Amino acid sequence: MSKKIAFLLASQFEDSEMKEPYDKLKEEGHEVVIVGLKKGELLTGKNQKAEYTADQGIDDVKPDEFDAVVIPGGSSPEALRMNPGIQNFVKKFDEAGKTIAAICHGPQILMSADLLKGRTLTSYPPLQDDVQNAGGKFVDEEVVVDKNLITSRTPKDEPAFIAEIKRALQ
Repeated sequence: MSKKIAFLLASQFEDSEMKEPYDKLKEEGHEVVIVGLKKGELLTGKNQKAEYTADQGIDDVKPDEFDAVVIPGGSSPEALRMNPGIQNFVKKFDEAGKTIAAICHGPQILMSADLLKGRTLTSYPPLQDDVQNAGGKFVDEEVVVDKNLITSRTPKDEPAFIAEIKRALQ
């Protein structure tokens, strides 16, 4: 059954961490929607290998319209994390127990939304102290699932990350 998935994105994302899950989930027949700060904004990867246009702005979407949210890494989460709309969006997902998948620096948004207390997760390893300071338990593994939260570290973890997202969507 087809699901609707939001990708939270700003420029300077890690190219493959956006492209791989986006392409694979689209191939599976899911509806993928790129949600940026502003609809129509051109978003460029930090390695200039991928470019997307925001389908929707964060103020134009409601969490209940989606089944899951994916947060690619790179510098994109840093650009999104202080936006109240972005924070509220992921909080509503967590309250509803819907899938939140974050890779690399993606958990920075979850830190700012105060969603890591008592959760076990992974991220880009240098964020370990930040995860712990936000109340989370950091583990250095390719993919970690804690209830509705799926996290991974780096591009080399993408196959495991994508497999867990697909499993969660079944």
